[in-house]
Amino acid sequence: MTQVADGTTGDDVHDPLVGVGLTLSYDRVEISRDLDVSIPRGSFTVIVGPNGCGKSTLLRALARTLTPRAGHVELEGRPITSYGSKEVARLLSLLPQSPVTPEAISVRDLVGRGRYAYQTMLRQWSSADGAAVARAMAATGTTELADRRVADLSGGQRQRVWLAMVLAQDTDVILLDEPTTFLDIAFQVDVLELCAQMHREGRTLVAVLHDLNLAARYATHMIAMRDGAVLCEGEPGEVVTADRVREVFGLASRVIPDPETGSPLVVPLARVAPGTVDEHTV
Repeated sequence: MTQVADGTTGDDVHDPLVGVGLTLSYDRVEISRDLDVSIPRGSFTVIVGPNGCGKSTLLRALARTLTPRAGHVELEGRPITSYGSKEVARLLSLLPQSPVTPEAISVRDLVGRGRYAYQTMLRQWSSADGAAVARAMAATGTTELADRRVADLSGGQRQRVWLAMVLAQDTDVILLDEPTTFLDIAFQVDVLELCAQMHREGRTLVAVLHDLNLAARYATHMIAMRDGAVLCEGEPGEVVTADRVREVFGLASRVIPDPETGSPLVVPLARVAPGTVDEHTV
């Protein structure tokens, strides 16, 4: 169990990550105003919504990489700004969208960077750090890649390595910004299965995803956004309904049970009947 800097443990606070009255801007353009959001402890929370609705902006604010114009973020019951950088990094880790790989770095060295929060002038690399890296690589199936250059790996392999780095950081809360972007469907499922395993081990995950069906399959809690606001949140069955899909995405659909998992499955309605010609395309 992670112990917070003031001596309390995570169990003393219901929600580990909370945004209160957030006004968020990006490139001087206001994205959200007076936004409240709470991430349930032990959940796999997925934030969904159309492009430009503020999903990634919210995630960056929760991760303390974007400063709100108004409002504040609380981490384990304290303002996140009251923590030092390494204190935050022992409680919360972030995998950003399309992270930049340092040139010529090996897999082992990149995963090892997840241990930076535990290094001090008096405590450099230790056997505990080595063990954490080994566990993270074993959990993500990257042990055999340890000596290879990250730049030489496939997209799916590279994302596994980044997830290993996040695991090596050993935090109770993990934030992931579109971790499946640019991956083939098989690799998307592979990455989300790894995320689901992290969640089963007791961590709180928050991810931004574009694929609504994959989000509904893996999430335990969903937040649906549009135009910088939270329109609804709850379990996948409460959020992914035909009415909600129309409201959030402007898409007419049927929602049926996924035959594999029973989770909601969105089937878009055809806009043009098969075998007919859309007059707008000729």
